[in-house]
Amino acid sequence: MSKMNLALIHDRLHIKSFWEKKINAECQHVEREQQRRSSSALSKLRGEWLVRLENRNKHLKNLNDSFVKKAKEPAQT
Repeated sequence: MSKMNLALIHDRLHIKSFWEKKINAECQHVEREQQRRSSSALSKLRGEWLVRLENRNKHLKNLNDSFVKKAKEPAQT
């Protein structure tokens, strides 16, 4: 083979190796990020706050309904 062909093969192998390393590094980064997110307490906290908010809204609705009901009742003297 000529020196030119050997240089092209070497360049192709170098480029292929470069991109394989880049892709591998990116895959590892994505995997670490997914592990970090799954171990994070943030999703659990969000769930707890949603439950609290729902309970608060139910309580406020019940209070409002009872006030409306009392307001509609005729006044007893």
